[in-house]
Amino acid sequence: MSTTVVAPLTIEDAELLVATARRAAEDAGVTVSVTVLDAGGHLLAFRRDDRAVLISGETSTRKAYTALQLNAPTADLVDAVQPGGLFHTLPTALDRPLLFIAGGLPVHRDGRLIGAIGVGGGAPDQDHGFATAAVKALV
Repeated sequence: MSTTVVAPLTIEDAELLVATARRAAEDAGVTVSVTVLDAGGHLLAFRRDDRAVLISGETSTRKAYTALQLNAPTADLVDAVQPGGLFHTLPTALDRPLLFIAGGLPVHRDGRLIGAIGVGGGAPDQDHGFATAAVKALV
């Protein structure tokens, strides 16, 4: 029996994710907060700029948590929480409220979930783009 070992998300990985998302946002003239969680939902890295909207820190954390819990980009889950959607009652079923706005992405390595990133502070499509650029930097 062989065992496949997948390297976990490291502090260095998390710092790269934060730096890349921040740089992408700054290039677009946007100030954002970025949160990176490991596969267990533990905070690995966080950045909140004083110029960002105060709630952007909580927003980025909830986006990362949502992407991690559901192993899906938050942008792909919006319809699922609408009345009649697959996850319509899910936000009240978990201890921590989820956030179904673009900007949260799961992070995979060798096909396995190793963490998540959340970006908040820009428009939803911008946040999604900043998070995507960060995840691509890990490849």
